[in-house]
Amino acid sequence: MIRSALLLALLTAVPLSAVAIAPATGLTTVSERSGFKATGRYDEVVKLCAAFAKAYPKQVKCIEFGRTPEDRPMLALVATRSGAFTPQAAAKGGIPVTLIQGGIHAGEIDGKDAGFLALREVLDNRLAKGALEKQVLLFVPVFNVDGHERFQQWNRPNQRGPVEMGWRTTAQNFNLNRDYVKADSPEMQAMLTLVNAWDPLTYVDLHVTNGAQFQHDVSIQVEPVYSADPDLRKAGLALRDNVIADIAKLGSTPQSYYMSFAKTDDPQSGFVDGVSDPRFSTGYFPLRNRMAMLVETHAWKDYPTRVRITHNSVISVLEQVAKYGKGWQLAAASADVRAARLAGTPVALTYKTLEQSKMVDFNGYAYTRTPSDVSGILMTRYDETKPQVWRVPLRDEVVADLEVAAPRAGYIVPAAHAAAVGAKLRLHGITFRKLDKSLDGFAGETFRAAKTTFSAASFESHQRLTVEGSWKSETRDIGRGALFVPIAQPKARLVMAMLEPQAPDSLLAWGLFNNAFERKEYMEEYVAEDVAREQMAANPALAAEFRRRIESDPAFAQNAHARLEFFARRHSSWDERLNLYPVLRTNVAP
Repeated sequence: MIRSALLLALLTAVPLSAVAIAPATGLTTVSERSGFKATGRYDEVVKLCAAFAKAYPKQVKCIEFGRTPEDRPMLALVATRSGAFTPQAAAKGGIPVTLIQGGIHAGEIDGKDAGFLALREVLDNRLAKGALEKQVLLFVPVFNVDGHERFQQWNRPNQRGPVEMGWRTTAQNFNLNRDYVKADSPEMQAMLTLVNAWDPLTYVDLHVTNGAQFQHDVSIQVEPVYSADPDLRKAGLALRDNVIADIAKLGSTPQSYYMSFAKTDDPQSGFVDGVSDPRFSTGYFPLRNRMAMLVETHAWKDYPTRVRITHNSVISVLEQVAKYGKGWQLAAASADVRAARLAGTPVALTYKTLEQSKMVDFNGYAYTRTPSDVSGILMTRYDETKPQVWRVPLRDEVVADLEVAAPRAGYIVPAAHAAAVGAKLRLHGITFRKLDKSLDGFAGETFRAAKTTFSAASFESHQRLTVEGSWKSETRDIGRGALFVPIAQPKARLVMAMLEPQAPDSLLAWGLFNNAFERKEYMEEYVAEDVAREQMAANPALAAEFRRRIESDPAFAQNAHARLEFFARRHSSWDERLNLYPVLRTNVAP
């Protein structure tokens, strides 16, 4: 039977000749049958995954790639006409892999319903004709499965539909789109295992943004465009611009930056483009020399509109990979080679957006800004009956910020931390080896923190840490069982993102090494008094230095603990490992 009039209205931007005929094999979704007012529960995904594999046995496999903490299956559909239904077959055949993932935030569920619709149309060769001959599609309808089943109305209070939806975070309250590097959640560990196996060229992350009320309906962001390998940025830019052009032809008004005001609730503050940290999908995959796309439909658009736009974006991605995937694969492979040669060269760990801006036209609505009698703050109120073009600033010149020279050989992780760090490295498919003998008097580089700042509150179950300091040459003894992590590998940028202490999502930043920056041994004050007098009696120069410090530094002079610590630091009982980052850099492979 022909799709309902509601669905035809949903797809008015698609030529009628391209509109699929709904099969009688139960492949339509709850959403589709409701006119895109509702979305189904996860049992629908389980049934559809099996049903697609049954309906298209030569083109689709349904696989389970993990289990959630609440013991639900994490499912993916492998769709292709290339015959490459295993990672090994795809790699051997040089077939590009596209991983499209919905429901990382399970309240933002457009990707699940749009993805199933698009998949059926592509399998029927009604849209993206021939695309599956030239790639493998991995479709994960719902990443955050347990969160999806925390199902009720108003889980997203400023989102227009569906009637009910899932929850942003997992059953363990992890935000999966903050977990790519630290990989705490079982869900992310399963996803990384899938990614390591299939090595997708393109990873598409389907979301719905929050934000103000305006006319634009979607943002399409891709990295690398500003970050990571400079040559691979050309492929990222082409993917971004081509998808934007495709969906614009179908009636959307996409932007290439995240449409959140520079100042909350102030349209005239404009927008700031930038590069996400590696905890996010678009910050993570460029470190692997692969492309990541963030699709953010606008929450104030109704659900049928959002599903249509997401559907159109998915179709465009498949068409783009089919057309350019082989060339982009070569570009990614070249980036792998260049990354393995980064030793000794500056590598950007963070990026910043310059202050200079340009004025752009942005399609909004008439609005007023008046003080609220409820909150007392200045509140913006929009009138959606009055479209208006705003002239606002856009800052989109992005440059490298913190740059650190890559070590010439790699990093050494002492045995005491080898198990914890090794487990994280394995999750990301990073190469390392265990040293079977000790290295006495090893000449490497150590990082001692001159200043440490612990976060005041927990974030994603961690007390984060930032440090100031620098690497310096030092000779230390390295015991047997340490790990050597070479920089000469394709994931060199990811290695540095994890092991450079000042990187924003390093293992240090996430608190894995907090113990190293906590003082554990103390000298009682009455003992410190005696030690101070003994040191000054034995070393007049030290006594003179102490007196000068008191005279020149009022804060020091008034701080009894600081005065006693002045001497405690010079005593043999002082912990020389305090504030020493327990990972070394080396210029020579051990």
